[in-house]
Order: sequence, then C-alpha cells, then structure tokens
Amino acid sequence: MREFLEAKDRLLGIAYGITGDLGAAEDIVQEAWVRLSRTEGIEDTTGWLVVTTSRLALDHVRSARVRREQYVGPWLPEPLVDGPEDRVTMAESVNMALLVVLETLSPAERTVFVLHEVFGMPFAEVTEAVGRTPAAVRQLATRARKHVRARTPRYDLDPEQQKRVVTAFAEACVGRDLEGLVRLLDPDVVLNSDGGGLVKAARNPVYGADKVARFLVGIGRSRAVDFRSVTVNGWAGLIRVVDGQLHSVMALSTADSRVTAIDLVANPEKLTRVSINERNE
Repeated sequence: MREFLEAKDRLLGIAYGITGDLGAAEDIVQEAWVRLSRTEGIEDTTGWLVVTTSRLALDHVRSARVRREQYVGPWLPEPLVDGPEDRVTMAESVNMALLVVLETLSPAERTVFVLHEVFGMPFAEVTEAVGRTPAAVRQLATRARKHVRARTPRYDLDPEQQKRVVTAFAEACVGRDLEGLVRLLDPDVVLNSDGGGLVKAARNPVYGADKVARFLVGIGRSRAVDFRSVTVNGWAGLIRVVDGQLHSVMALSTADSRVTAIDLVANPEKLTRVSINERNE
C-alpha cells in the first residue's frame, strides 16, 4: 500500500498523458492497484505499477481509437483546471497543446513518447511497458519526437508573459474587439473546438488570425459572456461563462506576445470537474 500511495500521482500522470482522459486514468490506476493486491512475489513494486499502468493505458487508447475517429468534430483531451494561485499539478508536463499533438500519434508512439520524453523512463523500462524490442521502441521514439516537434505550436515558457497575453485576449473577447483580437493572434493561429456533438462547436479546425477572431466574436454575440482566469494543464487559460453558466474551458498557447493555438473544450461531459467559482486574478 505504501509504495502504491507514493507512486499514485506519477501513475495518474502517466495514464492521463497516454489517454488524455482523467476519468479513464483514474480507473486505470485503480485497476493497477487491484492487480497489485492479487499478485505476489513482486520485487520492484513501483516499477511493476508503472509498467502495468502503462500497458492498461495503451490498451485503453487502442480500444478508444475507433470511437475517437467517429467523434463529432475535433476530439480534445479533458482539461485539468486549477485556480489562479498556480498550484503545481501533474499536468505541467502534459499541457493541452502537447496532448492535442499526441492525439495524432499511433497508440504505441504516444505511449513511448509519454514514458520516455515526458516522464524520463529509460528505454529498457519502456520496452517492457509496450512489449516491443529495444530497436522498435527507439524507432517509435524517433518518429514520435519528429512528429511532435513539427506539429506543436510555438509557445512561451514564461508564466507571467502567458498571463499577460491571455488577459488581453479575454478583454478583447468580452469587448468583441475584432481588430484587437487579430492583433493578439498569431497569423498562423489554429483553433480547435470540442463540443462532442452535444453543444455547438466548429466541426473542423479554424485557421488564421482573421477567421479565428471572427469565430470568437461570433460565438459571443447577443449573449452575456465572462471569462475567469485559471491554469489549464499547468498553463495560463480561461473558463468561459455564458449567461452565468459554464460554457467551456480555453487552453491557449502563446509566443512573442501572441496567441498561437486555442483549444476550446465545450463538451459538457469533459467539464464535470470544472467549477465556475474560481476567483479572478
């Protein structure tokens, strides 16, 4: 029990990074605990738990792949939302922009990338987790790194700079300031919105500063819109409140004082853990 409790946060982070689904990650970690309680003679309990959790998460992604291909519109991960006091969460290494890119990898590539690149596991342990040869695992890692490097939007690492840009972005959205939004958006910005077919959202990604700005102004027209500053997966983000009700969570990537990517999660099934009672900064 002690080893499990000490490793639980790391296991949850691994499962979430591989699946992008916190509910599934919690179920996976619980299943790993159940299997541990039924298994005897384990010398390295933590290592066994990491391998078991990774295998269960990989199996989940494989089984979920067909469902996600049939999903209405872009499928975005469940956001992890903290208050503006910048609590450190397990999600700092798996920000939303990275998770969106990981969604385009094969299940094996995604698992190898999360275990080796995000959580620093040596290839010997990754090999055991994914059930591939060392050579195959290294090839998976190389392909995954190349893919992630090419598709991840540019971003700032400075939290204060992120917050300044996100705050200006929220003010422009509330004021329906089209010109101000265009100035704040990178020319190559991309917006993904996930309504899951349950609420209105763009069925395809929106590209370019002008089109994204018009989309953002359009969805707020004739309604009372407010924003709450939060951290989303460890980075500056926003809760969007419409007519006093939670509408969506917006994860933003910023670089050079502009927004380079917006991932808007409006599917209510992915917002059950989010409260609009976060205080503003």
